[in-house]
Formats: sequence, C-alpha cells, structure tokens
Amino acid sequence: MRTGKLKLPLKLQLPLKLQLPLPLKLKLQLKLSTFNFQLSTVALCLCLSALPAAAQVAAGGAGGRKHATATRIPNGSVRVDGRLDDDVWQQAAPISDFVQKEPVENAPPTDRMEVRLLYDDDVLYVGARMFSGDGRIQAPLGRRDDISQAEHILVAFDTFLDRRTAVAFGVTAAGVRLDRFHSSDNEDSFDTGFDPVWRAETQVSADQWTAELWIPFSQLRFNPQAAQTWGLNLFRFRPTLDEEDYWVPIPRTVRAWSSRFGELTGIANLVPPRRIEALPYLAGGATLTGNGGEGDPFDDGKNLQGRVGADVKMGLGPNLTLETAINPDFGQVEADPAEVNLTAFETRFPEKRPFFLEGAQLFNIGHPNFYYSRRIGTRPIGPATGDYVDYPDAGTILVAAKLTGRLPSKTSIAFLAAVTDSEEARVANQGSLDESRVAVSPHAYHMVARVLQEFGPSASTAGFIVNYVHRDFDEGSPLAGLYTGNALGAAGHTTLRFKDGQYEFRTSAGGSIVDGSEAAITRVQRASAHYAQRPDRDYSPLDPTLTSLAGWTVQASFDKTGGRHWIWGMNTKIDSENFETNDFAQLNGADGWLSNANLRYRETQPGPVFRSYYLQLDGQTDTTLRGLMQTGHLRGTVNVTWLNFWTSQLQVTRNLATTSVSLTRGGPLMSRGPGWSLNLSGGNRATSRTRLTGSMFFQTNDDGASTRRVTGLVSMRPGPRWQFTVSPFYDRVTEPQQYVSTLSGGRAVTFDNRYVFAFIDRSTASMEFRLGLTLRPDLNLDVYAEPFAASGHYYDYGELLEPASRERLKFGTAGTLLALNPDGSQVVHAGGNTFTLRNRDFNTLSFRSNVVLRWEWRAGSTLYMVWQQDRSGSEVLGSRVSLDDAFRSVTAPGSNTFLIKTSFWVPIG
Repeated sequence: MRTGKLKLPLKLQLPLKLQLPLPLKLKLQLKLSTFNFQLSTVALCLCLSALPAAAQVAAGGAGGRKHATATRIPNGSVRVDGRLDDDVWQQAAPISDFVQKEPVENAPPTDRMEVRLLYDDDVLYVGARMFSGDGRIQAPLGRRDDISQAEHILVAFDTFLDRRTAVAFGVTAAGVRLDRFHSSDNEDSFDTGFDPVWRAETQVSADQWTAELWIPFSQLRFNPQAAQTWGLNLFRFRPTLDEEDYWVPIPRTVRAWSSRFGELTGIANLVPPRRIEALPYLAGGATLTGNGGEGDPFDDGKNLQGRVGADVKMGLGPNLTLETAINPDFGQVEADPAEVNLTAFETRFPEKRPFFLEGAQLFNIGHPNFYYSRRIGTRPIGPATGDYVDYPDAGTILVAAKLTGRLPSKTSIAFLAAVTDSEEARVANQGSLDESRVAVSPHAYHMVARVLQEFGPSASTAGFIVNYVHRDFDEGSPLAGLYTGNALGAAGHTTLRFKDGQYEFRTSAGGSIVDGSEAAITRVQRASAHYAQRPDRDYSPLDPTLTSLAGWTVQASFDKTGGRHWIWGMNTKIDSENFETNDFAQLNGADGWLSNANLRYRETQPGPVFRSYYLQLDGQTDTTLRGLMQTGHLRGTVNVTWLNFWTSQLQVTRNLATTSVSLTRGGPLMSRGPGWSLNLSGGNRATSRTRLTGSMFFQTNDDGASTRRVTGLVSMRPGPRWQFTVSPFYDRVTEPQQYVSTLSGGRAVTFDNRYVFAFIDRSTASMEFRLGLTLRPDLNLDVYAEPFAASGHYYDYGELLEPASRERLKFGTAGTLLALNPDGSQVVHAGGNTFTLRNRDFNTLSFRSNVVLRWEWRAGSTLYMVWQQDRSGSEVLGSRVSLDDAFRSVTAPGSNTFLIKTSFWVPIG
C-alpha cells in the first residue's frame, strides 16, 4: 500500500499535574517524563521569545499595495471570443507591472503581459494579452483544471477583502479552464472541486496569445456594499521557460496568498443577483456480468438501472449559498484502486464525489478525527448469509444539503446534512425458490457544522465544529447491536498568526460521545481503535454493560512557516482511551499521545549547482497515555532541485523499538524491533512534455522484516490533444509478525489463549494507466485502467511466547509437533491440544477500469458516457507475482457497467 509523507517528532510526556490515573509502578517514569516535558516547555518559550509582542499589519499596509481599477461598460458591449477587438477594452487601464518569481526572483518578465478588467450589471470581464518573443507557446489540451504543462494565466480575487480567502479563475492558451477556492492564506492550498459556471475563450498567434474571461457576478460572493474593494492578484506561467510572473509575487520564503494581494476598485452599484440555479439530471445504464446465469437468482447476466435527481443551488443574500442534492448520482466517479489490506485498520481512500469535494476544506479544522465525508453513504456492515446474496455496495443518499458562505463580520459558515436510506440484502439458497430480505443498515441522518471567526490584523481565526450522526432502528432490529444509535463529536480550535503570518500557533480541543445498545457499545470497545478487551490492560477495561462511551482529545502545534533559511514546526496530539469518532470520521487508535517536530534549513536562491535545496531533521513518537511507545522514528531528508529543474531526494530513517497494542488483535501487548529505512526518489522537469519520476524504498528491522519497493511514473504527450501516463508499482515484503488467529487452550502466561502469527512473503504488482484525449476544452475522453496482482505465502507459524515480547514459540519446535497436509493446511500438536491451521496462501488478481466521455454541451450542462470494468479472481497459491500476473487480471471474470448521464444547468435568477 502506498503511504504518504509524515510531518514529523518531539516526544513529550504528561506532567504529574495533569493528574491522569496512572499505576504506582510508573511513578519513576512519570518523574522522568515530567523532566522531558519541562525541557520541551523551555524550548517552546525560547521560540516564543523570538516573536514580536504583537501581531503586525500585513506588509506595506493598504497604502503600500498595488492598485487596479475595473471599468463599467454598457451591457452587451463585449463579445467573448478571445480576440480583445471590442472597442470597450481600450477604455480600461492595462495592468502591466509584472515581476518574476521563477526562475529569477523579482526580475522583469521575459515578455510583456497586459490585463484589463471591465464589468457590466451582470458580468465581470477579464481581458489579457500575453506576448511571446520566441513564439514558443506550449498549450496542450486537457481536462478542466489540468494545466501543469500548459502556459496559462490566473486571476485571483479576494472578494471579501479579508486577506485570507480567495477565488481564482484561469485559462490556458488552448482554452482549458481552471478554477480554485482558497479557504486559507496559502497559495499552495486550494479546493479544485470549486466549479462555478463561467466561460473563457482564447486566441493564439505567432508572437502572442489573448484570453477573455466571462465571470457572472452570480458565481461570486461578496459583501453587500455600494462600492466594492477586492483583493487582486494576477499570474502567468510559461512552461517552456519555467517562468512564473506575478502582479504581486509571493516571496519564496513566505507561505501566504491573499494577504499579499493588491486592491481592485471601481466595481460599484451592483444589484445583488438572485443566484438561483438548478441542475437536474437523467441517468440510465446497465451492468453485464460474465459469470451470470449460473443458478444465481439475482444475477441473470444483466442489470438495468435508471435514476433521476437534481442539484439546486440558491443564494441566501450575497454572502451565503445553499446547495441541495436530491437523489444524487455519482456513476461517473472513478473507483478506488485495488488493495490487499492485512492490517487491523481500514485504508483511508480519498473523497471523489463532486458534491462532497466542493468546499471540503471548509470542514477541515486541522484535527484529523472530526470529519471524513466518505462515512456518508458508506458500505453497510450488517451480515447476510446464504448460497446467493445480493449485497448493496454503498448506502443510498436520498438527499444532501450544504450551506456555505462568509458574513461581513468575517464569520465563515459551513453546514452539511445528509439522509441515507436503510439498506437490505437479498438472500436465496440452492434448491429453494424463496427469496428473503435481510436489513443490513438502518436509516441515518448526518449533520456537520463549522463556524470560523477571523480576527486581528494577521487574520488569526477561532471556531468550532460539530458532527452528529443519528440512526433509526426498527423495534427489535438486530442492527441495533451492530450500529451505534447516536454519535456526536465537537471541537473548538484557533489559529494565532504572528509577524505577518510567519509564525502560527494552532490548538484544538474536543470530545466525543456515542450511545446505543450494550452490544453496540461493546462492539465499539472491542474494535481496533480501542481493543479494550486486551487481557493485560489494567485501565479502562471492557465493560459490556455500557450503553454510551465518551472521550476527549487535544492538539497543539507551533510552526515557523517563513524565513530566509530556517523553518521548523512541532505538534502534539492526545486522545483519551474512550475517544471515538469512527461513525463520522476515521480514528485508527485512541489512547495515544502523538508528538512530532521538524527542523529544516533551506536555500531558495540559485547557486552554481542547485536551484534550491533543503536539509531536514524530523522525528515522531506515538505512545499510549501510560507511556508505551507504539511508533517512533528519527529521519533525515536531503532534497535538491538542480539548475535544470530536475529533482532528487534522499531520506534515511531510524525506526525505534516499539510495543504494539494492536498486533494481537485484542490480545496482550507485542513488541517490534528497531530498524532502518532508505528512500531514494527523483524526477525530471515538471513542465517537460515527457515527465519521468521514480522512487526506491528499502526497509529492514531486527525481527527479520524487510521491504523492497519500486514505483515510477512516465507521462508523455504524443500530441497536443493526447496525454498518456503509466505508473508501475512493485513491492516485495517479508513480515515476521503477521497475525493469523486467536485460539483457545493456550498457556497461562498468554492468558490461556494462543495468539498465532506467521512469517509472510508478500508481493504486489500493479500498473496504473491513464489516457486523456481532449477534442475541445469542453469535450474530453479519459481512460483509467489498473491491472493488479498480489500474493502472500505464510510460513514458520508460531504463537506469542509471552506478553510484551517479540519472540514466538515456533510450531514444530520446543515440544510441539507440526504435520503438513496435502492441501497446504497444517496440524499442530501443542500443550495437549491439537488444532488445524488452514492454508492462507493467496494469489489475487484485480482489474478496474473507467472510461468517461465528458462533454459540457452548454455552460454548466454536462453529458457523461461511462464504461466501467471490475474484474477479480483469487486462488490459494503463494507464488510471487510479477507484472505479467497483473496483466492476467484483464481476463478474470467480472462485470461491465455502461452509463449515460446528462445534467441541465438552469439559471433561475
């Protein structure tokens, strides 16, 4: 499984004055922990002493900012064709004072650029002329927002003049649009799900290209004032020169965006638009299965489907927008990649559904355990057994609504609510014509609300989030023993910015409570996030009589985000034993104290060898509240960008010895030995027509674990309309502590149970293909395909020797006997007991593909034609896989789904 980069450690332990319930045997450890905490506190105070006594006004103040003016024109004066030949364009003063950020900071641009702004009663117009002395205008076609290798411009507005949020509209020389919403003062952090209805046209000639942008005021939100003053920035990217030109450049050593904008005036006396629009859709499709008709009453080889629904968006005044989705359909959304997950924790897949993607940043408070939108409409968990089972893949969302906006008081509001239907599985058995229905998930209501208040000259913020789930159960429903009835999480948070945002202090604190039947709360306690049933756990033990569970969490971080050379950060997060948010978020483990810190030295000015580089040291520890280290490492990183814009990175990590509360899946503690890992990666210019990147990862530990992983990416453009990308992946893993099962009849030292483990030799091979064909900026064909193969061979079975040990009693030694059966299963005689371990070797194939033709046949109205494949197969075979095995998945049995969907954008006012 691919893993992301961690921001990492400063190990802190709780001081005695917090008065947490701790065993007497840890008193000495607590004294040492208190000393560590005091040292960390001194370090934090020294960092704080470097800050100014009060936050300062943004650089230059209002009087020092650049200024631009928009000119009012009569309605209908502009014909949007990208030519800029309408006479009214000469009425607007051009903006032409641009400077470089890359490759030579603060140098004049290689070629001139002029931008003009006009507006009428309903529309804001942007006209831009970009000159090119060498005539090299790289403008391949692509999907909306896919502009990394294309010359493009971007116009960003801070319509509330809050110096924190911004919306951006852009277009490539080929006419491909991009749009973004920045919910924070960070140029690199934005919401690409922001897709308002607007237009752009371009024209390209030998030595220049021109663009016209048509942006209705109905797609913008701003304060209700007679005379508007907005923040403004302009940007041009030239991939052939690796050049970035700005009207107001953001220095390389600063993390900022709208706080540095210039000002736009001249927009006045607007009549606030009604901002009401509807987006109804019609969808129909069929699913064909290659193995249908084999006695399965629920699968005759084909399944016809039809859906109808609508999205309605309504402006509530000039600041708030209410969006409602009735019977939403996400048939065009790409499937998740295949995986084999042998851990105790679920994989966190990214959100891909458009309704939940747009504005997702508004629900991000910096704490990871209070919102995960994929819990809405998640796959049911109720059991359904029979010879033939038709089980729902996901919960049906009946209706969802979202209210977002920003008030003149600098208060941001975000509210989301959704209703999901109860789900049933159909069950039948061989030799019987009877069909039964089994409830597998109840009717549910999801609600999440966030309020954020901005204050101070550096745009500090404070707010809160509340997330709530309620489920309805029929009288006597067995589902009441599986699902909680109510789940509530609430947290307050603040971000304090100092010295023009160069320093940030963030903190959050909150709590959770879940309630339900005794069986449901017992299930929560026994889940992998808690494992309260651990036999050697002498605090907060499993209580089967509980009907509710409450917990708390706190988090704090302090970062230096800007500066010439040195930047750093430190973070700590504490979760109580009974903190629980998996009904509406994702929490892998409560009872934890996570601490991390990083220190980076960077050089952003080009030298004789490097264009830029940084050196970083970081570390992380994750302990229980009783001081057991669950994970920990120290890491060094060297990252360089060469003068030719190629990149290289080297990471060396020392993984610390740890004690796991989860390896035995609810059994006693088990240790892991220390180890080392090495990661090498590199790539060529990001703007190259042929993009190459690759990485190699090596890891070992003292227990005999090892990982060898190779990944790569080749992306090429054989023509201006085509883009082809292939991403190979291969890893070989030896894991000495692979959990197998828990059996009764064990030794007294392991609490009369046997916690069975084995070595596993695991291999994974996949090849992700993407093909894009853009016939026009509003007509795209996208192909995604991923052949996948994985295998695992189990060997050297044994049981945990004693709690908190990393040693095993290997079966077939130390007085135990082991016999191998022809089918690969093994018979074990140990301690007067005999038991059989089935053959767990596996070889799994999967092929998933998605072909989508997307045509925006009218502004805001889109037609989708979709072909999806989902093929899979598995056999009891432990031989290692290769890329050849991955390609065999194309012939595995599976299903083909065909879908046609069209939406109609209807502006009502």
